Amino acid sequence: MHFPKVYNTYFLAVIATVGGALFGFDISSMSAIIGTTQYTDFFNDPHGIVQGAIGSALAAGSVVGGLFAGPLSDRVGRRDAIFIACLFWLVGTAVQVGVNGFGMLIAGRIINGICVGITSSQVPVYLAEIAKKEKRGSIIVIQQLAIEWGILIMYFVGYGCSFIAGPASFRTAWGIQFIPAAVLMLGTPFLPRSPRWLAKVGRTKEAIEVLAKIQAHGNMDDPLVVAEWAEITTVLQAEREAAKGWRKFIKNGMWRRTLAGMSVQAWQQLSGANVMTYYVVYVFQMANLHGNINLISSGVQYALFIVFTACTFFFIDNTGRRPLLIYGAIGMGICMFVVGGCLGNYGTYVPEGVQGNLNVVVSVSGAPAHTVIAFSYLLIIVYALTLAPVAWVYAAECWSLETRATGMALASIANWLFNFAIGLFIPPAFHNISWKTFIIFGVLCFGAAIQAFFTYPETARKSIEEIEELFSKGGPLPWHTKPGQSHLDAKIAEVADMQKEGKGHIESVAHVELSEKV
Repeated sequence: MHFPKVYNTYFLAVIATVGGALFGFDISSMSAIIGTTQYTDFFNDPHGIVQGAIGSALAAGSVVGGLFAGPLSDRVGRRDAIFIACLFWLVGTAVQVGVNGFGMLIAGRIINGICVGITSSQVPVYLAEIAKKEKRGSIIVIQQLAIEWGILIMYFVGYGCSFIAGPASFRTAWGIQFIPAAVLMLGTPFLPRSPRWLAKVGRTKEAIEVLAKIQAHGNMDDPLVVAEWAEITTVLQAEREAAKGWRKFIKNGMWRRTLAGMSVQAWQQLSGANVMTYYVVYVFQMANLHGNINLISSGVQYALFIVFTACTFFFIDNTGRRPLLIYGAIGMGICMFVVGGCLGNYGTYVPEGVQGNLNVVVSVSGAPAHTVIAFSYLLIIVYALTLAPVAWVYAAECWSLETRATGMALASIANWLFNFAIGLFIPPAFHNISWKTFIIFGVLCFGAAIQAFFTYPETARKSIEEIEELFSKGGPLPWHTKPGQSHLDAKIAEVADMQKEGKGHIESVAHVELSEKV
């Protein structure tokens, strides 16, 4: 069956990023539930490594999904890979709804993670390949917003379900996760394929038509379409003559891209933001918040997450990626030091666990507690304005066409490996070293800022193909790069001048670039 296609990039982004909402739903499906008596009674009060295993199971599955996301996307296309991922989500959610113990819960979350591993890597690839260079950052930010909306919606679904007695409480909450997957599966057939993927697999005519419909309302002779198509085919030919197999991620300066793409995703996790997104209920218990007040206060954090990430939509392409990554990491590090310092200097050790929760063994009250809450909120605000959205944008931009699907999958694997490790580490860390956990993450944040300064060139407002030059051997030093300064604008003007003379139409460009080179 042939479905009509929609070519508005914002519509495409909204539908595609429902894949991000799946990630958000799964995060909150735990964070809103783990503090309820229904959960602790049914699963026999999981704590330490057991709760860590449950919390990190999603990330473990995401690593598996990331391992085959690239080859799958290259074979069937970005769009169809996203659709296939949803099938894993439906199975994983069904397993969680029918859970009979923590082993089955871990299995269901691992299966859901396979879906998230595919969608979290291939949705940014799809968006990067369809967006104009001036809007690429803001378009990919929609992915992060979708994650956060998923977190917020599912958190309050879980909060509402907490008033349901018995296991039906969390079964109902987890069952609602079927809905976003169904929405994504229904919307995917209306998305066009990525024009760059079509070019990669030799479907030239279709690639040009889709590029023209996305960029110029179907006008294949628009100077932007002609200039961009010339860039795509020229770069694609050069890449096909480069190293094959896994060597293409190392040879000819490609190691710089591999380092940048994987490390920026790793730092997003090593910044410690998941302390707040996964275990904020525990942090607020340390600050003497309990019961519904704790749950509602935790939900406020997720609302702040959305509001401030939405703000980045308006400035990310003008400010650039480097300043946000560098100063965001520094700001988060300061927040971590303040939270850890308050808990360390003013906290009371509670060996039996605060309110019997063995994951929380330190408690503060009064002004220090208010400071912990305030800087927990501030940390999420800084994260929402910087590392949360920018890490996904930067990781999607820095790869070449030949390596983008698998490269972004590698980057997401780095994200999920550290997500898994940190999710597993935090509950026993809270139990064993308590406030020192925050100090460790503070140091790591400053490490992220240092690496960003020395190894991440600026990619904002440059075409995907131009970014090749930034990472090439002999390219500019990262701290000398700035947003914009795109060569594509000059090429568009050149094509427009040629068309005034009756030259520079898509047929001639396609003939030269495709027949002779591709």
